[in-house]
Amino acid sequence: MTEVKLFAGTSVTQLSESISDYYGQQLGEISFAKFSDGEFCPNILESVRGRYVFFIQSTFPPADNMMELLMLIDAAKRASAGYITAVIPYFGYARQDRKDKPRVAIAAKLMANLLMAAGVNRVMTMDLHADQIQGFFDIPVDHLKGEAIFIPYLKEILNVENLVFASPDVGGVKRARIYSKYFGTDLVICDKHRVKANEIESMTVIGDVTGKDVVLVDDLVDTAGTLCKAAEVLLESGAKSVRALCTHGVLSGKAYQNITNSPLTELIITDTIPLKKDQPHDKIKVLSAAKLFAHAIRYTHENRSISTLFVSDTFK
Repeated sequence: MTEVKLFAGTSVTQLSESISDYYGQQLGEISFAKFSDGEFCPNILESVRGRYVFFIQSTFPPADNMMELLMLIDAAKRASAGYITAVIPYFGYARQDRKDKPRVAIAAKLMANLLMAAGVNRVMTMDLHADQIQGFFDIPVDHLKGEAIFIPYLKEILNVENLVFASPDVGGVKRARIYSKYFGTDLVICDKHRVKANEIESMTVIGDVTGKDVVLVDDLVDTAGTLCKAAEVLLESGAKSVRALCTHGVLSGKAYQNITNSPLTELIITDTIPLKKDQPHDKIKVLSAAKLFAHAIRYTHENRSISTLFVSDTFK
């Protein structure tokens, strides 16, 4: 079988090391030369000729993270790598997946085009902002799901009989319904109206949460304004407690302060984006996605189905 080579970009070094530990193979060596103007040059320090190469890199801002991944893919392609997979735990620019007003870019499609132009053969990611982004690629996309990570944790800490799942907006209903169906609970919706990006004018709860432990479900948390507002409205509507689970902790602006000062019991995220060490995060619980990605990498290399990774009870 063709030899596997795992390489880590600089955006998620700790997650990459954990993935390599679960996989049972050390990360390959890369050096990054940097010029005084900020331009950088990645250099793969070992042979990848004919190898099955995986580059692990989340593409959250700054744009250098995406550029770094593109350059690594190009370097491997020019070094005659046999098959190149971009492992992108958090796929940046995914929120720009359509033209929602005149004269705007569809940045998610542009990112897909750039990756394919660089020479990638496969993309592996988790919880895209919109499932249809998979269709922006003309190559295989392994779209992993966070349920395999979150459901076992929720089963340990919560009483299912008193549980309700909630979507913080209408667009996230499908995502929250997966959890409500699994646990056999009710689903409520927080219908929000925005005046502009990251600003909410009003929010209404659709459904009964009286005396319930509510879990808000979303794919990512940015400024945390929506989650914190939803928590307040749910508690005002009679909820016993409110916690939130979001796969990707973008946590920009005043997100850490908003979460700390909010009525949320806890915010559960994964390590697809590292936390800022200089910010308060007493209410933030981080679950690792390393084991899930290590399994997926092994299965794809061995040409095995990864469908078992989408069912939490079979993921060990």
